Amino acid sequence: MAASDSQSLDNLAYVPYQAYNGTTATGGDSLTQNLNVFYESGDIAWMITSTALVLLMIPGVGFFYSGLARRKSALSLIWLSVMATAVTTFQWFFWGYSLAFSHKAGPFIGTLDNFGLMGVLAQPSVGSARIPDLMFAVYQGMFAAITVALAVGAVAERGRMLPCVIFMFIWTTVVYDPIACWTWNPSGWVYKMGGLDFAGGTPVHISSGAAALAYSYVLGKRTGHGTQALNYRPHNVTHIVIGTVFLWVGWFGFNAGSALSANLRAVMAALVTNLAACVGGVTWCLVDYRLEKKWSTVGFCSGVVAGLVAITPGSGYVPAWSAVVYGVVAGIGCNFATQVKYWINADDALDIFAVHGIGGLLGNVLTGFFAADYIAHLDGFTVIQGGWVNHHWIQLAYQLCDSLTGFAYSFTLTCIILFCLSFIGRYVPAMRLRASKEEEELGIDDIEIGEFAYDYVEVTRDVRPKGPHDVDEIYDDDDEASQRSHSQATMMAQHPEKGLHGGSGSSFPMRSMNHEREPVTYEHQHGIVGQAS
Repeated sequence: MAASDSQSLDNLAYVPYQAYNGTTATGGDSLTQNLNVFYESGDIAWMITSTALVLLMIPGVGFFYSGLARRKSALSLIWLSVMATAVTTFQWFFWGYSLAFSHKAGPFIGTLDNFGLMGVLAQPSVGSARIPDLMFAVYQGMFAAITVALAVGAVAERGRMLPCVIFMFIWTTVVYDPIACWTWNPSGWVYKMGGLDFAGGTPVHISSGAAALAYSYVLGKRTGHGTQALNYRPHNVTHIVIGTVFLWVGWFGFNAGSALSANLRAVMAALVTNLAACVGGVTWCLVDYRLEKKWSTVGFCSGVVAGLVAITPGSGYVPAWSAVVYGVVAGIGCNFATQVKYWINADDALDIFAVHGIGGLLGNVLTGFFAADYIAHLDGFTVIQGGWVNHHWIQLAYQLCDSLTGFAYSFTLTCIILFCLSFIGRYVPAMRLRASKEEEELGIDDIEIGEFAYDYVEVTRDVRPKGPHDVDEIYDDDDEASQRSHSQATMMAQHPEKGLHGGSGSSFPMRSMNHEREPVTYEHQHGIVGQAS
């Protein structure tokens, strides 16, 4: 290079990239060195953006779960999602990152060298030499948070908040951190074996699906399970759509961000992520249509999430055309998997196991078929033997081993954690895992939070006749009633002639019947009492 060219480069308004040459745990001394020269600013910018996108997914989980549940417990599921972010972020700072991604980790779990993020600064991360430890820690912390948010949806409509929050911290420590270590840390046994999991098929989806199934078993079935009382539709489809959109957008940071730099591999991951989501949504919608001849919005949203889950482990390994297969298989497989809970006698209220547990398993298996060496090498340095498309037949066995081990570990440890908490709950009432039958009937929002998702009172009535046009008793339908004010709803039910504001005449319709026929029932028949002032 000519001297004039060198001088012109020195005058440019950016910092020239230099290969990392440090030896200290922190990567150097920021007081005497410019530690930014070891990393491309574009890679850092993309990873900060991806971190924010993954964070966006967490309220998406909350809205999705909230919409699927009944109105009286809608807010509690949003609360749990955002609380999972807070608890897990602290755990990740405290020792979670060190247990998962310390540089001296063993095959199953890391050391406490980075306890409290000590020494986490500018040294190249174990995930990729393209980004520093600090950036990798922030990004992977979001993965831990959303995994916990997915799992704790299992407490829907019957689980109490305090023991669930304690469960979050313990579960992240003894379940998520080890699985993340053995999957993504170069010292981990799955990583060394050759398992391929680009963005979390096992650490995120299979582990959360297994945990949700275990939590559902330990909590027991909701009151009225197996009866008409729980034969309800999702209470707010708009929430489901909003949650799906948040998840869909955020998943670009989840999958494409897992390339850990701004490169062609990230672009391919973004492409297959979007394509699998679209195909999954259409497929699930078509499968539902064959039964009800309706184009279900909930079905489409469920299919989109199933497609996103399935493509997660393979998003940085598989070619674009394979995303269509992922979407179709996930849409059909996860749809039918929603029936598994009836076969195994579990009350998985939000189908977390079906969509995330089975979806993650399907994604891992398909990655064993379709992983391609040339796709992985789009980042310029990753080398894999590929899957069946590269005639690497043993890859499928690696994928199954990873999936089944992760599921068994998460399910077993989750049961142990919950049994211990349940035992403590026998002597410490605040630690009881489950709400009482009376509390469950009132709703978790009312009992545990004291706030409500909606600012109006809504009551559905069942009536018993004295004559063809008379009634003698009125009951609140706790399956559908908003618990904005239980006492107010009760008062309105006892004195309908006064109306909401004390006027004459009731402003809400009532179902009536005579002695000769069965009660007249309508699916989700509501009587809107009025707007709260």
